[in-house]
Amino acid sequence: MGLLTFCINVTLDGCVDHEEGIADDETHAFFTRLMDEAGAMLWGRVTYEMMEGYWPLVARGEVDAPATQREWAVKLQAKPKYVASTTRQDFPWAHSHHLAGDLRTAVQQLKDATPAGVLLGSGKLANELDRLDLIDEYRFLVHPRIAGHGPTLYQGGLPATRRLALVSATPLRSGAVAMHYRRECD
Repeated sequence: MGLLTFCINVTLDGCVDHEEGIADDETHAFFTRLMDEAGAMLWGRVTYEMMEGYWPLVARGEVDAPATQREWAVKLQAKPKYVASTTRQDFPWAHSHHLAGDLRTAVQQLKDATPAGVLLGSGKLANELDRLDLIDEYRFLVHPRIAGHGPTLYQGGLPATRRLALVSATPLRSGAVAMHYRRECD
């Protein structure tokens, strides 16, 4: 069974708005390495639609982008992508699949079928999956910014505090810090 790893950009005040992070070459290389290590990506519909609207264009060379972004886009194009959605069932982007039925069962089956692990990149979906005790690891890229607005990490709340064990903390040149945590047994 593979691990489910929640990975997201977050500011010091918890904002997970994708436009608030530092999008430099080192950041893209960090996320490319994480994606390379994982067997699949998992998103909610909103995140999928945001990604689907931009990254295939970069992968095909239809949008000017730095080499690190193009590398991410090409690898993302080839990576299996799973989408949890109750409002949409058709996901035409290459290698995209709909997770249907009971969320707990579908995600557990995906973890069981993906020994290299699944990289989760949607804040709202992470909140739901954490409530179901399905997230094993957390990889936060904490940016040295205070956004002063939302959406924020876990703004939907959790039924109980999650205890995490620090695996590593790696500073980047931009001042962001790559934090890797593993969930402790409750």
